Amino acid sequence: MVALTERVEVHMRDSDAFSWYMEKDPLLRSTVVCVLLLDGRPDWDQLPERLERSTRLSPGFRHRVVSPPLRLATPRWVVDPDFDLSWHVRRFEAAPPKTLATVLEFARKTGMAGLDRDRPLWEFTFIEGLEGGQTALVMKLHHSLTDGVGGMDIARLLFDVEPDPGDLGPMPEAPAGEHLDTVDLARDALGYDWSQLFDFSKRHLTSAVSDMTHALRHPREALSEAAATGQSIARFVEPVSDTLSPVMTERHLAWHYDVLEFPLAEMLDAAHAAGAKHNDAFLSGVTAGLRLYHDRHDTQVEELRVTMPVSIRKADDPIGGNRITLMRFKVPVDIADPSERMAETHRRCESVKTDRSLPFTNAIAGTLNLLPRAVIGGMLKHIDFLASNVPGIPVPLYLTGAKVDSFYGFGPTIGAALNVTLMSYCGTCCVGINIDTGAVPDPDVLMDCLRDGFSEVLAVGGGTGRAVLPVTAS
Repeated sequence: MVALTERVEVHMRDSDAFSWYMEKDPLLRSTVVCVLLLDGRPDWDQLPERLERSTRLSPGFRHRVVSPPLRLATPRWVVDPDFDLSWHVRRFEAAPPKTLATVLEFARKTGMAGLDRDRPLWEFTFIEGLEGGQTALVMKLHHSLTDGVGGMDIARLLFDVEPDPGDLGPMPEAPAGEHLDTVDLARDALGYDWSQLFDFSKRHLTSAVSDMTHALRHPREALSEAAATGQSIARFVEPVSDTLSPVMTERHLAWHYDVLEFPLAEMLDAAHAAGAKHNDAFLSGVTAGLRLYHDRHDTQVEELRVTMPVSIRKADDPIGGNRITLMRFKVPVDIADPSERMAETHRRCESVKTDRSLPFTNAIAGTLNLLPRAVIGGMLKHIDFLASNVPGIPVPLYLTGAKVDSFYGFGPTIGAALNVTLMSYCGTCCVGINIDTGAVPDPDVLMDCLRDGFSEVLAVGGGTGRAVLPVTAS
């Protein structure tokens, strides 16, 4: 058994459990794939030791998920007593044409396949023999292991910032495997529930005295704040019955992966020129592309519904782990002027970041877990798109001597038409796009539109560069 202070950490948050339960529908899987291009081959002799070290420093990569009986608590993480590094790491020679297209084709196929739920939720695949002597690393993991920010922290454990880091010191001790039977799991779940109830009661009893005092002194203000919070929560759980896009309406279990690149400095300049932020410029590039895509299909759309992760990570949170909440809201699409669109997008994004429902999202997820899966799944399949902006790493990374040239992330669609994920690396915005080909049967057309949409935004800052498509993996 674990100590009370640790027990909260070994159970999934309600929001992660929400995603875990939803995966009975394969369209709603929360699998994340990262694609890295290395300038050569890593040192295969050193690599196993480096990977072993990383799994010991970030123990989530040795955890598997077990479910308490009768859902007495959220699923629990346990150290896999049969952890086998060799099962999680694969290596093979690239098939023709031995380009990025080869890698993306493999990545999309592995991304569509579910992870083995009886093992730790990750797989690393090295693809050798690419043109120019490159090697690709395709990292597949479940979103509950980490969010984007946590993933960058984990990357700092696996990768170096210099070709030869020297002696890394003694190998950390491996965590001991855990064997829990049904009785252990039930006892642990009840203990977890009690600790949660105790913490909740203590926290809210303390705040209740302050809230009551405030309400007695300022009754009108207190009523107004309570009403505003209630309205915010109502918006958060409001059912979504149809897509706003008249074009991207179908959903199939078939994905297309593609990528875009453009200079980070030019995007920052564009955001600054419009009085907005980096994320607003990114989101405006996506909506510009989607506006052009709808134009290609002779339709117009005023707004689209997006789901974006909002980080709730604190400075003292452990490395890794999923510390985000997903917020859905409408973004402007039909504003042709990119500066005006960025300004309006900024207004809406800032409103979301300060939304009164944010402190309650985990509790709301716990309530939603009680609803039928089909009801929640139907809502998710009417989101138009997902977008995620991950603060990347500004310096070159190395893996046992091989330099990382590019770093792309592909988030799950979770029922939406597409997911656009931006990761900045060494001054370049590396954008991975995961497209549901049921919603977008012509992904090459969409990619052309997204390239032009981002180029339109970059021009606001006076940039001379254009967003480029390194490859179209058709």
